[in-house]
Amino acid sequence: MPLSEQEQRLLEEMERNLYKNDADFVATVGGSGRGRPNYRAIVIGVLLAVAGAGALIGGVASQLLIVGVLGFALMFVGVLVAITPSKRTATAASPFAGPTQAGAARPSAPARGGFMDRLNERWDRRQEGRD
Repeated sequence: MPLSEQEQRLLEEMERNLYKNDADFVATVGGSGRGRPNYRAIVIGVLLAVAGAGALIGGVASQLLIVGVLGFALMFVGVLVAITPSKRTATAASPFAGPTQAGAARPSAPARGGFMDRLNERWDRRQEGRD
């Protein structure tokens, strides 16, 4: 069931407010998994996994333990290559960040603060009315 125009506008307004008020949360939750997949890594990983499966079957058929173990290792590496996100995707800017940085006016947080420290600091700022 599609949303009415009023519901769509309300949803868009809520999204804009979320992006503006809680940019850290949006970047943490929504930014890391988004982006284009690295097709080259997926193809290479699949090819390595198929070659590893072939080596594993060949090792079992020829009863050579080392060939089977190397085939399994090659399959494992192929799967890892295929499913691991690239550095480019992991470090890409969040698609939710608007043209202005929401955190630019805020004082900078400690660089090495833990998750709970940042959460508590954000809570304190909201209670004091600074955010």
